[in-house]
Amino acid sequence: MPITVQLVEPDGSRHTLTGDPGLSLMRVATDAGVDGIKADCGGCLTCATCHVFVDPVWAGRLPPPSPDEDAMLEMTAAPRQPNSRLSCQIVLDEALDGLVAGLPDTQY
Repeated sequence: MPITVQLVEPDGSRHTLTGDPGLSLMRVATDAGVDGIKADCGGCLTCATCHVFVDPVWAGRLPPPSPDEDAMLEMTAAPRQPNSRLSCQIVLDEALDGLVAGLPDTQY
């Protein structure tokens, strides 16, 4: 059963996307052509160009960032926030159906 997520642009416009469980939020966004997710490394956790701000309602439902993700979050182009995550590390499952995340104004 597909998972529905919303990505919110800095101007407030929204992308409503669906993806299969097990896919990363980054993959769903890039497959849908969302320009705000660059994903230069293709999800290998080496570039930080898939930075998102997870809505606080949803942030607590995610596992904490791994040490590698935490280190990469220090390299984001847009300032890191407490709810910053890399979308390549957010794996969709039924518990994340309805997830909302904001896009930064830049990935570079």
